[in-house]
Amino acid sequence: MNDNKIAQLLCQEAAARNNISEISFEKPDPLLIASKYKEEYSALICALFAYGDVRAIVAFLSSLDFSLLRQDEESIALALQKHYYRFQSSHDIQALFVTLSRARKVDSLENIFLQGYKKNYSVMDGLASLITFLYDINAYRSRGYQFLLGKIPQNINQSPYKRWHMYLRWMVRKDSLDFGLWKHVRTEDLLMPLDTHTFHTGRKLGLIQRSTYDFKAVIELTEACRKIDRNDPVKFDFALYRLGQEKHFLDSSKKLKKSI
Repeated sequence: MNDNKIAQLLCQEAAARNNISEISFEKPDPLLIASKYKEEYSALICALFAYGDVRAIVAFLSSLDFSLLRQDEESIALALQKHYYRFQSSHDIQALFVTLSRARKVDSLENIFLQGYKKNYSVMDGLASLITFLYDINAYRSRGYQFLLGKIPQNINQSPYKRWHMYLRWMVRKDSLDFGLWKHVRTEDLLMPLDTHTFHTGRKLGLIQRSTYDFKAVIELTEACRKIDRNDPVKFDFALYRLGQEKHFLDSSKKLKKSI
């Protein structure tokens, strides 16, 4: 399939899947929970826990009381003392809520992000600013907690930062799925939230040549999608994700079919 056919296919899939009916308990996604609140702090929690089996993610997020972000730290600790998720103990989850409850009292997450982003309009610089702030505001450290926040971006990065880029997609883009809460970050600067589904689909479509699931693959996929829509390359993320999740591939007749 040539580049024009791939571009046409992705545009069609992105348009067709830009529908709230794509998100449900039957077709789970952490957006299902984040969309109930459409608020940057609760959405960040939903994004940071978005790893592992998607049904388990949604079940865990459904068990959380996001109003705790506006309560005192003693109430947070008490309410979350029996919560845990994969690598995160109850102490890790309590710490994340405490961190974000403290952050709410300082500034919006967008403003903190903008401190780094506006220097060169780099979302990685924005993430460095935001992640650094979150680490600084709470001295708590553990393997599970640091897994959630991730490493502070450097000049050379290995991690795809999938959960963070997905969060930025929700915050910056505005359509039937994404919230568009942040008004001062350009969609053209966003990077693809690369997970295993988008990685394998991207390779099948020839959008990714790298065999390694890493940050360079993020850049490669973003640049390929930017050739289709330079102002909004990440608009194709959800479509690529769903196509991979549903085990679709392109056959010789240039139509999508489900793999057997």
